[in-house]
Amino acid sequence: MANAEHSGRRAADASGATADGTARARLHAARLGLWLIAALLAVRQVAAVLGTPRGERLTDLETWVGPDGVLHVSGSLYDSTRFTGTPFTGLVLKPLTRAAEQALGWGWTFGSLLLVAALGLIMARALPRPAGRRTALLAAPVAISLLMLSLPVRNALWLGQTSIVPVLLVLLGCFVVRDRLAAGVLIGLAAALQPTVLLFVALLWCTGRRRSAVTAGASFAAGTALAWAAMPHDSYTYWVHHLAGAGLGGEADELANQSLHGALLRLGLSGPPEIGLFLALGAVVAVLAVRRAVRYARDGQLLLAVAVTGCAAVAVSPTTWQHQLLWVLPAAVGRVGRRASDRYVWPVAVVLVATLPAKMLLPNMAALYPLRDNAILLAALAAATVLPFLPRTSPFYRAPVPARYARPVPARWKRVPLLPFLKRVTTRPNLLLELLLIRVTYAAYQRVRLAATGGTNSGGRSRAEEHGRQILDIERFLHLDIEHWANHAVVKVGWLRNFFDFYYESFHFVVPLSVLAVLYRRRPVDYRWARASLGFATLLALVGFWLYPLAPPRLMPDLGVIDTVHGVQDFSQPDYGTLTALTNQYAAMPSLHFGWSLWCGLVIAIVAPRRWMKALGLLHPLFTVSSIVATGNHWVLDAVGGAAVVCAGFGLSYLFMGPRAGSVPSSAAASAAAARAETADGPGGEPRSSQSASGSSSASGSVSGSGSSSGSGGDPSSAGEEPKERTRSG
Repeated sequence: MANAEHSGRRAADASGATADGTARARLHAARLGLWLIAALLAVRQVAAVLGTPRGERLTDLETWVGPDGVLHVSGSLYDSTRFTGTPFTGLVLKPLTRAAEQALGWGWTFGSLLLVAALGLIMARALPRPAGRRTALLAAPVAISLLMLSLPVRNALWLGQTSIVPVLLVLLGCFVVRDRLAAGVLIGLAAALQPTVLLFVALLWCTGRRRSAVTAGASFAAGTALAWAAMPHDSYTYWVHHLAGAGLGGEADELANQSLHGALLRLGLSGPPEIGLFLALGAVVAVLAVRRAVRYARDGQLLLAVAVTGCAAVAVSPTTWQHQLLWVLPAAVGRVGRRASDRYVWPVAVVLVATLPAKMLLPNMAALYPLRDNAILLAALAAATVLPFLPRTSPFYRAPVPARYARPVPARWKRVPLLPFLKRVTTRPNLLLELLLIRVTYAAYQRVRLAATGGTNSGGRSRAEEHGRQILDIERFLHLDIEHWANHAVVKVGWLRNFFDFYYESFHFVVPLSVLAVLYRRRPVDYRWARASLGFATLLALVGFWLYPLAPPRLMPDLGVIDTVHGVQDFSQPDYGTLTALTNQYAAMPSLHFGWSLWCGLVIAIVAPRRWMKALGLLHPLFTVSSIVATGNHWVLDAVGGAAVVCAGFGLSYLFMGPRAGSVPSSAAASAAAARAETADGPGGEPRSSQSASGSSSASGSVSGSGSSSGSGGDPSSAGEEPKERTRSG
């Protein structure tokens, strides 16, 4: 027995070592993949900058060092060009004019990339300790990749700006340089380049690094005084004219100015009232931000403290152009929310705001313009003043309230699911995060659809019409060419034409969003499965739009199909049908009008508890395919393509995530329940064979009921809902 126990322990140890080795190998493979992604993003940035014709790239840098650039002229820095830096910046760069001219292009771009890589490495090193093994290995490539994708870095590389340097100097002074005098000098130089960095002097003073704070203030004063002595006129222009609210390099009310001053000007305020309100709000933001930053620094979250202070610097500056907004991205390290499902909302929002244009974040509605035009400013203000970042002493900092998982359902194939970590959570995902991701996904869908025009308008039209003739030939061969007949038959009946026009224009978005809303509220497990299937189908459709632009029947000049929705069109126009300001009219194959409707019908048929509900859901794709053909907007084969991508979407969802919870056949579940009942012992130790029949019938009734109302519960928080949820989840 001892030998058996010893051999069993050795086998268990060997199994554990093997599992640990496999996990370590996967982690290193993931790290290598992330470093490869970071390298590819860096190469892409270099290619984007250097592949642009000279005169269109590094425009700000060339205005400094070109033949008539600011570093050559003897007059004012601000009268001759769009120079927006401090006088100290011009004083430092003037002696480097010739070297900067020689380094334009490759040297400057690669040097900026090295600075970005250094930023990412320092941020990864500055994460609160102790950090997990996975975080320690993956933080650096993830940080560098996000920096490469961010709008501030992309704009700095494109324009040839130096806005990366102050951020790097502050991070070096806070996290790398140990000598307090040297750290203070670095932060003082950063403040001389970007004056609102002076807020870090207050942070240093309040956190006990007073020697560094004094040195930083003295370094800033020395650099500013030196620039004032060398260029008094320019110093007066910057420190009096600019700080009084005038924009350098552009009007202060431009959308690119993401500061409180710019936002107030865009809201219609001006003159002394606006200046007074700006100063008052700026003072409040600065005080609140420094107090919060001090608290987080004492809590051991120094990177978050630096990010909060930087976000305040973004808000209180008279002008904060887009290439100066890098302080917002490090704020993603803050943890917000007690539940695991809420933990990703803030970092995802920061990454999206910092990497995507504002028009992709919010719909094009006049009521939302103030939010859309100030998206980055609002994120900076939230981080600096109101977001309740969790302290490290909170029990939820490292152990948030976990999500509840549905029991896995056995798959038919051995290697399904391919991604086991994509389990279906019974609790609802965060609504704000879901809405944000849906909006961004749809905006990306619109952009890709618009870009898939096949080249120029005329070239895209020619190619799309050629594909239209191919589709028509195939349909004639298959005897499916009913578009002309159906279109003219519907046109003759006024009420039928109006019905199909209304159905085509109204239900394409309303029904899918309604289905998702109902699933989110009543069936959270099915929501995740259905949402993933819809996403896969839409992604495959975008590939089809890109590879096969297709003119619909209404855009085929010789077919004679009447455009019932858009009215009579002029085919003589060279760009007819593209409507590039709105969408790509040649994105017809596959038809997402039919594809999304089929997805709705199938989801309703699967999860609806009543037969009439299932039938009503299946009517939607029937009406949709009739409307897209009758109005001349799609070919019959477009609907076939839409059905194909939807089926592929369900297949990919099954492949990556496994079968949906509750999809075990009722007969199999009933047999299993009966077998358990036969083998179970009663209270007195006697076999409960006499109860097997009733147990089987009750189990069968329970499972069949769950099959018709799968996922009917929301969050199974009450004790009475728990057994039902477990039965439903298999």
